Amino acid sequence: MTVLDEAPSESTGEPTDARGRVAELHEIRAAALAGPSEKATEAQHAKGKLTARERIELLLDAGSFQEVEQLRRHRATGFGLEAKKPYTDGVITGWGTVEGRTVFVYAHDFRIFGGALGEAHATKIHKIMDMAIAAGAPLVSLNDGAGARIQEGVSALAGYGGIFQRNTKASGVIPQISVMLGPCAGGAAYSPALTDFVFMVRETSQMFITGPDVVKAVTGEEITQNGLGGADVHAETSGVCHFAYDDEETCLAEVRYLLSMLPQNNRENPPRVESSDTADRRGEVLLDLVPADGNRPYDMTKVIEEIVDDGDYLEVHERWARNIICALARLDGQVVGIVANQPSTLAGVLDIEASEKAARFVQMCDAFNIPIVTFLDVPGFLPGVDQEHGGIIRHGAKLLYAYCNATVPRISLILRKAYGGAYIVMDSQSIGADLTYAWPTNEIAVMGAEGAANVIFRRQIAEAEDPEAMRARMVKEYKSELMHPYYAAERGLVDDVIDPAETREVLIRSLAMLQSKHADLPSRKHGNPPQ
Repeated sequence: MTVLDEAPSESTGEPTDARGRVAELHEIRAAALAGPSEKATEAQHAKGKLTARERIELLLDAGSFQEVEQLRRHRATGFGLEAKKPYTDGVITGWGTVEGRTVFVYAHDFRIFGGALGEAHATKIHKIMDMAIAAGAPLVSLNDGAGARIQEGVSALAGYGGIFQRNTKASGVIPQISVMLGPCAGGAAYSPALTDFVFMVRETSQMFITGPDVVKAVTGEEITQNGLGGADVHAETSGVCHFAYDDEETCLAEVRYLLSMLPQNNRENPPRVESSDTADRRGEVLLDLVPADGNRPYDMTKVIEEIVDDGDYLEVHERWARNIICALARLDGQVVGIVANQPSTLAGVLDIEASEKAARFVQMCDAFNIPIVTFLDVPGFLPGVDQEHGGIIRHGAKLLYAYCNATVPRISLILRKAYGGAYIVMDSQSIGADLTYAWPTNEIAVMGAEGAANVIFRRQIAEAEDPEAMRARMVKEYKSELMHPYYAAERGLVDDVIDPAETREVLIRSLAMLQSKHADLPSRKHGNPPQ
């Protein structure tokens, strides 16, 4: 009788031959895949939420997921934990592909301990994060957990520390995307905040440091979970959330789209695709989209649509700090990051929130080798006591620092107004833009003509018999002398004044030339950016 022909042990009832052991393995795997119970699955669906495995199936290419440590179980005792040792320990980890490219993922399983993090749970996450960093591939976290597993005490808290440390280590090395699909409270919320992008789903996902009950106990304020930390709050008010959607299916489809525009790591370029949109396509409509009158608003997104491939772009932080636009798009198949003032909101001024939003986006693009194209139509920084007391100086300096520190190809285009310090901060040639173009409608100056005339010709205006007529004459004189469309070009501060209809072709040719750009920063441990 061979070893393979051995019968089950009469003493234990366990299989002793290989076929029996394999059958047992399949039973265990089936149990792990099924989860704790059908009732728990139904409860998850009743909340309008998918299970962790259903989410992974939507995120990754069909059949590509390879799970890691599926059979892991916790070793904690006390408070009844020794009697409950489910496989996976409440988190599913592994890797798969998105459009054929490797992506690592971990997903909290709310059906097991409410997705709460314990020691074994955390160790699984640490391992998959280390694997993602070593392999040089993006990491996506599907968050749906109740925070630290209280029964495991400080061991659970230490698990979060390990996650934060790895988030920081991976920052700027691999893309990190956090998808909020349930609650995320307390210290757990800092992991998404350390990642590159945060997605949320309305009604079902929330993020906050202290929940409504604690807020009420401390401040007396009553508020719901969604009112305190829901998707709309973080997408519009706090800026914590970059993308918010109505359902998980749409959310995960957009995560896939975002991944298609990002490189695998900081040593690669973003994936290039063949474009059916011709590089020399003229944009005659641009001549009508942007009014020559600097006081008339227009929608900058229409300009972007006309210039980029097929009018397709992905706006980041679309609903926060709307006076500035940050978007990923393609020009002749090459991914670019676009930063643009939005004249239809606050006239496109820079303020505290706009500066922070654009600074983080510029840093992300620079980290992942994405060229930056900046569209300027900025009247300056927003004046006001609230802005000054809120620290507009240091917040505006964040954007200045981000641009100055960026070594990727940088092209700026001045459509209309470019006044004062805001002009300098928005990637002017003087802070390192590789190429600067302007439309014939540009107005580059220290300030608007009216304000400048009031300062320079104050005495002449005051002494004139008709002050208003004198003011109008001085404004016209200032414009003709210092604000005509070719003033900056004559002094080498603009490389060329171009026909708006040729903008797409000019940008694509410029990016092609800059493709091999190489720039080294001074040797240092790291900079000390303004905070």
